[in-house]
Amino acid sequence: MEVTEIPEAPPEVQETSEAPETPETPEVSEAPEAPEQQAVPRVRRRGRGRGRTTLLIATAAVLGVVAGTCVGYLIQADREPTELPSLSQPSLPQAGGEGPQPLSAAQDRRVRTDGDLRKLLVERPSGARDTTSAEGVDGWMGLDAYADGYTRPTTAYSTLIDDEFRRAAVTSWQTGSTHSVLIRLVQYRQEDRLAARERVADEHYGEAEYDTDSWSVPGTGDGMAYVRKQPENKAGYLPMYTAEAHAWRGDIAVQIFVNDSRPITKAKIMDLAERQMERL
Repeated sequence: MEVTEIPEAPPEVQETSEAPETPETPEVSEAPEAPEQQAVPRVRRRGRGRGRTTLLIATAAVLGVVAGTCVGYLIQADREPTELPSLSQPSLPQAGGEGPQPLSAAQDRRVRTDGDLRKLLVERPSGARDTTSAEGVDGWMGLDAYADGYTRPTTAYSTLIDDEFRRAAVTSWQTGSTHSVLIRLVQYRQEDRLAARERVADEHYGEAEYDTDSWSVPGTGDGMAYVRKQPENKAGYLPMYTAEAHAWRGDIAVQIFVNDSRPITKAKIMDLAERQMERL
């Protein structure tokens, strides 16, 4: 019999299929090298021995001062006490002979001003009519009468009290029909300040408001005389020219007023001011 050919077996199927190619893993770059650590300077710790040495030195210094003070007290305690000088002073020999004579009223200005102030006023010219009674009583002006001569009597009264007003002597006269003169000596106690000088300074300040000719009064520090250029005009009266002089000496303020229907000369007001200051 004809044996049929047995067909060749198919090629063996590979049991495991060929695995796909694995993708290449990217190479991991090497880690950057860590920077080298800088060397940190080592801080030297303060030793305890030095602090103890300082403390010991300070303690020894304090003990030395205390010991020196104690020794000083002990030395002083052992010494004999020092005798104090006697409180009584040795008697001084008294000078012999008579003492100096007191100054006369002519030499001691204080004696003159503490006396009758009216005697220091300029004397009235012969033939002049006395008008003092219109300004005061028997040649004196009280505080009320003097303050009443100001434009604001109440304010002036309080100011005069603060200025330590003491007294005021006055004289006045008239020659002819229109020429008149008024002189006042105003005295202050001046226990706190130079009120006479301050009062005169106020009068100078007031005269600066007017149109005047002015001159210094000889023999005074800041005495001044004034003549107003324009007359004062009032209805029913003649025009009146005025002149004034203000000065001080010691505790007395001097006030001089001249009125006339005719212009007043410099010689007239200056003569009155000079003669009045000479009597002080």
